[in-house]
Amino acid sequence: MSKEVVISTRIRLARNLKDYPFPCKLGKQGREKVIEKVKSAIKDSNSAIASDFSFINMESLTPQQSVSLVERRLVSPEFISNTEGRGLLISSDESLSIMINEEDHIRLQVIKPRLSLEQAYDTADKLDTLLDENLDFAFDKKLGYLTQCPTNLGTGMRASVMLHLPALEKSKAISRIAGNLSKLGLTIRGAHGEGTEPKGAMYQLSNQVTLGISEKAAIENLKNITIQLVTQENQARERLCESIDVRDAISRSLGILRSALVITHEEALKLLSNVRLGILSGQIKDIDTETVDKLMTAVEPATLSVNSNRQMSPEERDEERAKLIRETLK
Repeated sequence: MSKEVVISTRIRLARNLKDYPFPCKLGKQGREKVIEKVKSAIKDSNSAIASDFSFINMESLTPQQSVSLVERRLVSPEFISNTEGRGLLISSDESLSIMINEEDHIRLQVIKPRLSLEQAYDTADKLDTLLDENLDFAFDKKLGYLTQCPTNLGTGMRASVMLHLPALEKSKAISRIAGNLSKLGLTIRGAHGEGTEPKGAMYQLSNQVTLGISEKAAIENLKNITIQLVTQENQARERLCESIDVRDAISRSLGILRSALVITHEEALKLLSNVRLGILSGQIKDIDTETVDKLMTAVEPATLSVNSNRQMSPEERDEERAKLIRETLK
């Protein structure tokens, strides 16, 4: 059941160019030079991966388009807070992306479905090697890769998995689990990382330690803890779904989603989370988790507007969201 509890895997690497100050100390002209160097490093390589990238000048995007990138977990909230002198390289299937001039010159990211830490790291490592062949990274023999924030020193790697944990959330076990995880060098947060609240029982589990530990050891630790969390969620789900009240809430959630004419973002995520719980418990058999996972992203406010190709008021979005859900789940 791990593949259903784990929505996706992400590997992110932070890198900086040796001869340039960190982005916070770079003027617009300096940032543009960094962008050109990173773009050239990709474009001038002979790798098949490189030919799949397209470039987005962040200054050219509307606010909604920028926020949608965050909602789809392709960039960080910090990256869109000030778009001047920032660029994004992204693959056609959006599984690979490179943020240029966020906190560090390069934030390389790989997203894979389900629990696939080794595969995601292997892809990230290949892309990192490709860039390293053409760029001179800031590296110290003792400290490893140099980053603006000391917490990223060393490997510069953040590995994370997105988990759906409705049973552990409903049984109020998350706060206890979070305390235990911090002792193991891991942290659990909302779906969009630091400072975000979990919605729809979606949680991001990631490594905190990057210094004095190898990438392989960090990934192995994260994988082992993820498997333990999945086991706990599965056991909690079995107990939880014995309750008639929980089964009733699941049935009502599906009924509302299939018939509502207006639905808010928050309500949609809550009800979709209940439906997903119903799928995994075997109560709902005519919908699969992949459909629900896609909907959970598609109903996000900015993504909904971007996909509809029009500006919408909050009220219009609530109608459009309900229509999209009805049509998908009918």
